[in-house]
Amino acid sequence: MRLSLPSASSYYAASTQANPRPMLRGEHRADVAVVGGGIAGLSTALHLAKRGFKVALLEARFVGYGASGRSGGQTIFGLAAGQKTLQAQVGAADARRLFELSIEALDCTQALISSYGIDCDYRPNHVHVATKKRHVVELQEWLHELHEEYDYRSTSLLGRDELQSHVRSDHYLGGLLDTRSGHLHPLKYTQGLARAAEREGVEIFENSQVLGYTDGRDVRVNTPHGTVRCSQLVLCGNAYLGNVAPTLSRRIIGVSTYVIATEPLNSARAAALLPSNAAVADINWILDYFRLSADDRVLFGGRVSYSSLQPRNLAESMRRRMVRVFPSLADVKVAYTWGGFLDITMTRAPDFGRLASNVYYMQGFSGHGMTLTCLGGRLVAEAIGGTAGRFDVLARIPHRDFPGGALLRRPSLVLAMLYYRLRDLL
Repeated sequence: MRLSLPSASSYYAASTQANPRPMLRGEHRADVAVVGGGIAGLSTALHLAKRGFKVALLEARFVGYGASGRSGGQTIFGLAAGQKTLQAQVGAADARRLFELSIEALDCTQALISSYGIDCDYRPNHVHVATKKRHVVELQEWLHELHEEYDYRSTSLLGRDELQSHVRSDHYLGGLLDTRSGHLHPLKYTQGLARAAEREGVEIFENSQVLGYTDGRDVRVNTPHGTVRCSQLVLCGNAYLGNVAPTLSRRIIGVSTYVIATEPLNSARAAALLPSNAAVADINWILDYFRLSADDRVLFGGRVSYSSLQPRNLAESMRRRMVRVFPSLADVKVAYTWGGFLDITMTRAPDFGRLASNVYYMQGFSGHGMTLTCLGGRLVAEAIGGTAGRFDVLARIPHRDFPGGALLRRPSLVLAMLYYRLRDLL
């Protein structure tokens, strides 16, 4: 069994072929520089290039190194904050616009996969599942909200018996099926976006960590061995951006999430677990999520570390969680274990905005980044192209720093999350 926090040793990396790209050396000129080689940065670069901009993308490691290349791969409607939270923050009208943007994000992802022939093992269907009686009530209320307030009709409730058509497990009491959501191989998708961006003329530089930038009418972006001069800058580094933009780093915090991949099952055994090949997630605050890979492995995610310390006996504890859902997998070995940071905000709503008139950013997708990052790139490209209305809907969501400053913000978060862990258990 292999264990590594970066995605370099994940099942995803083992099932794809890397395409190394050059390091930035010397001075370059571009209309727009994009920082970050995940889905957000690649989608931004791609959509800008399609509008005729000359774009240089700078990645500190390699394309897909961060959360984009190692996530659970679930493409889900909505924002992590939830619609009631968004209504309280921005009002009912903008909350509806935000929900509609999240649905457009699903369409944006599938359109890019189709347009550029990205082979990323996309499959439709996603089920949110209930582990407690109160979860069943929550799913019923959620369905009513989706149908009556947002006219989103792709969802339906599943009773315990109906759920067996999607998840053969006695662990769950019911579910909420969404036929427009789904799942994919995140690293194949991210690498496919990179190739699509390059087809449109984007220059991608790997191993080119941005050390800082000087703003003004002519922005200068500095890396250890080169610079990019540009008119516009877009920051998509999320939890890995660090001191490049301290104002932003105070508003997000990186939490560690983990995934295991089993050895391959035969197709009949895999289908007996997940007959519709749907992706699944429970609705606990600290949730479990799982799906099948294209080669019939079970990919099972969960366990969150808010302390930044890796849990002890990680692979075995993850395996136990999986076997609790599917007891028939007790004899199946874990082949890969991996994890890493994803960025969350205080409210779990995404953080979009500008640090200057020509410096844009997006971050804080809080576990809903597989599709929202794709749409974010489209919206940034619209804004730089002169039409900022849709970008500004997201930019109006209010955000605040995590409390406690540099020393105490993480211990404060650990204490706060203890409440939610207890709530999940009780």
